[in-house]
Amino acid sequence: MSETKHTLHTPGWVGDFQKFIMRGNVLDLAVGVVIGAAFSAIVSSAVKDILTPFIGLLTGGVDFSNLFITLKGPVKDTLAEAQKAGAVTVNIGVFLNAVIQFLIVAFFIFWLTRILSKLHRKEEATPAAPPAPTKEEVLLTEIRDLLAKKSV
Repeated sequence: MSETKHTLHTPGWVGDFQKFIMRGNVLDLAVGVVIGAAFSAIVSSAVKDILTPFIGLLTGGVDFSNLFITLKGPVKDTLAEAQKAGAVTVNIGVFLNAVIQFLIVAFFIFWLTRILSKLHRKEEATPAAPPAPTKEEVLLTEIRDLLAKKSV
C-alpha cells in the first residue's frame, strides 16, 4: 500500500503578494497611515476646539460648523436641528473645517519633512571613518615591509 500525501496548491500570486507586503516601503506606508489616522484626531480637535472659536471671534461670532444652506425642508438655526428635521443641506462650515484641517496637516508635514531632510543631509555630509584593517591586511603589510627591507 502506498500512502499518498495531499498537498494544497497555492496560486503563484500568493508568493508575489507576500513579497510585496514584506517590502520595507509597504510596511513604512502602513505605519504612516496608522500614525496619520491618529494624528488626524489631534488635528480635528485642534481645529474644532481651538482654532475655530478664534476664527469665529475674529469674524464676529460666526460659527463655521453651523454655516449651511438649506436646499429642501424646514429652515432651522443650527445644522444639527436641520439634519434632525430631515432637511437637505449644503454644509459649507463642515467643508471649511475640513479645509482648515487639511492645511494644518499639510503645514505640519511640510515642516516635519523639511527638518528631517536637513538632519538627513547633515548625516550624509559627515564622512564615515575608514574601517580598521583586518588581521590579514596587517600581516600582509608586515610581510611587504620585511621584504622591502631585505631587498635594500
